[in-house]
Amino acid sequence: MRGHITKRGKDSYSIVVSMGERDPETKKYKQHWETVRGTKKDAEKRLAELLNQIDKGLYIKPEKTTLAEYLERWLKDYVWPNLAPRTAEGYEHIIRKHLIPGLGKIQLSQLKPEHIQNYYAKQLSTGGQEEKGLSATTVRHHHMCLHSALKTAVKWELIARNPIDAIDPPHCHKQEMHTLTETEVQKVLEIARETPYFTLFYLALFTGLRRSEILALKWSDIDLNMGQLSISRSLHVLAGGKIIIRQTKTARSTRTVALSPSTVQVLKGHKGKQQAFKLLAGSCVKEDDFIFTNIDGKPLLPNTITHNWIKLIRKAGLNGIRLHDARHTHASLMLKQGVHPKIVQERLGHSSIQVTLDTYSHVTPGLQQAAAKGFDELIIIN
Repeated sequence: MRGHITKRGKDSYSIVVSMGERDPETKKYKQHWETVRGTKKDAEKRLAELLNQIDKGLYIKPEKTTLAEYLERWLKDYVWPNLAPRTAEGYEHIIRKHLIPGLGKIQLSQLKPEHIQNYYAKQLSTGGQEEKGLSATTVRHHHMCLHSALKTAVKWELIARNPIDAIDPPHCHKQEMHTLTETEVQKVLEIARETPYFTLFYLALFTGLRRSEILALKWSDIDLNMGQLSISRSLHVLAGGKIIIRQTKTARSTRTVALSPSTVQVLKGHKGKQQAFKLLAGSCVKEDDFIFTNIDGKPLLPNTITHNWIKLIRKAGLNGIRLHDARHTHASLMLKQGVHPKIVQERLGHSSIQVTLDTYSHVTPGLQQAAAKGFDELIIIN
């Protein structure tokens, strides 16, 4: 018999499974022992799972590593070396503040879907140590972090399968996208003209670049004669204030973006002003200089830009429009013009055209109506 169950206590059973191979020293068959707390039916279910894993070659010898110990190792060996700094910082916060206090004592090999589901329920209702529960969106971020961590554990052969695959993350409503109309874009730029950030906001609206990409731009990245710029890096600031310049993480993010004639003229004007300021200080603009800087030549910080955008938007009477919505505005207006989604995808640096179509599905109905009308004009039946 390959395995058997023995009752140990009131609600406890021992499972013994033959591994089918002999120990080279004792010549006895290797065995796996495991205690199951619950009913005999629970023990029988676990025995069947073990036998199935052994038959399929998926069995992994359980280790005494706790989830907390594994997550600390995952942060050090995988997250910080491979992910974007802000992503790594966010994962570390979730792990240290929430996942380890909530699930850390459980052995990695013993983590079950019900443990995770119960954790989500508690976070939503009590928020752990918070006075009120966390939002579904926040707990969904916990889900993404834990899913990624356990996916790596499977790859490292620490567990046979990912227990989080058996449950769904909390459902949350997709954040409503706000975009500017053509008239509102003109209004915002008219007000921005009186600020030091006019060129930066102009570039955001006319290219759809991410904030981190704009702040990392150097003059060597822009060809004003050809009317194009290259994206190859991004700028991030960690919680302690450390500035990180990181190479773009995917081939799609590394891209060339065409500039409109007006954008070229705005950038030329910006470079001229920067050159004049530099000459007063006894130097000149170099190709390796950042395009958007403080007086000392250091790159502008993300929060500085965001705060000034908020002030600008309030002055324009358009509260609720985030700086990231400038990117959405650029994409939406291009699609409404009839620009092919593939071009929009390439400009934005999306990983696939499906991401672009899913993100801007609200624009699709208008495009379909225009296409239907155009087909009527193409084929006229008397």
